[in-house]
Amino acid sequence: MTVQQDLQKAVASAQSSLGTYSVFAESTQDQSAKQMFKDMSKDMQRHIDVLNNRLKYISDNNDMNQPLNQ
Repeated sequence: MTVQQDLQKAVASAQSSLGTYSVFAESTQDQSAKQMFKDMSKDMQRHIDVLNNRLKYISDNNDMNQPLNQ
């Protein structure tokens, strides 16, 4: 598996967790738990953003993705 594929799997996993935390936040009546899950959702979104930025960097700087000089 390539680094790019590993990062894509990590993004998918993080997106799944983000969705789960969001559902938990909406489902609970406990205000402290609601805030905790909202905070976890925000943290997970930051993780997703970092992973996506790294994916973009790898894609933009991978020699295999560059046009051939003619």
